[in-house]
Amino acid sequence: MSTSESRYRRHRFPIEVVEQCVWLYFRFALSYRNIEEMMAKRGVPVTYETVREWCRKFGSVYAARLRKKRARFGGKWHLDEVFLKMNGVQHYLWRAVDQNGAVIDILVQPRRDRWAALRFFRKLLHTAERAPRVIITDKLRSYAAAKKLILPDVEHRQSRYLNNRAENSHQPTRMRERQMKRFQSPEHAQRFLCVFESINAPFRLRRHLLSAARHRRLLKQAFHLWNKTALATLLP
Repeated sequence: MSTSESRYRRHRFPIEVVEQCVWLYFRFALSYRNIEEMMAKRGVPVTYETVREWCRKFGSVYAARLRKKRARFGGKWHLDEVFLKMNGVQHYLWRAVDQNGAVIDILVQPRRDRWAALRFFRKLLHTAERAPRVIITDKLRSYAAAKKLILPDVEHRQSRYLNNRAENSHQPTRMRERQMKRFQSPEHAQRFLCVFESINAPFRLRRHLLSAARHRRLLKQAFHLWNKTALATLLP
């Protein structure tokens, strides 16, 4: 039995139903019960508990495959952090995007001091596998302190007005946070957002900047990538 088949072994529904439910959950602001209703309309009697288990089991697998197919990141990195309140405790979501808007990586941490910035820089370098040409941040002093130790030769620009790209990339996360009525824990936020960013990113096409023909072409390419990842490339 192949690795792909073994992953789906003992599942009553075909692979196409599984990947459709996982894609719906991470692509749109839907709950598990919403997806249960949508599948019932299509004649598929799947429960919301089953959808939740599919998302936990297969979401990370699909996301890891999509991350391997990402294009090389640009040399200009925009870094920003926003607060996330979970169980009454404030945490911070650190995010880095390149000049094209591609999310390089995220990290949920309880602080935003120098040590938190150092940890985030190390994670970014491990993900991107190379140092940036320039980093753009707000005026949080933790960035400058960490950069002196990790990226001493990289140009650093600090301005609240140059970092709109990173700030705008938080919007999909905020939408999901409201729909989910906040995250349950830092671990839950980190696990969900890593999968969410990988699956959702190919379909965020900035429709208002594209002609109808180009949008259809890019959307077709995104669906081709998803179908190839979810159905054909689960083999290691």
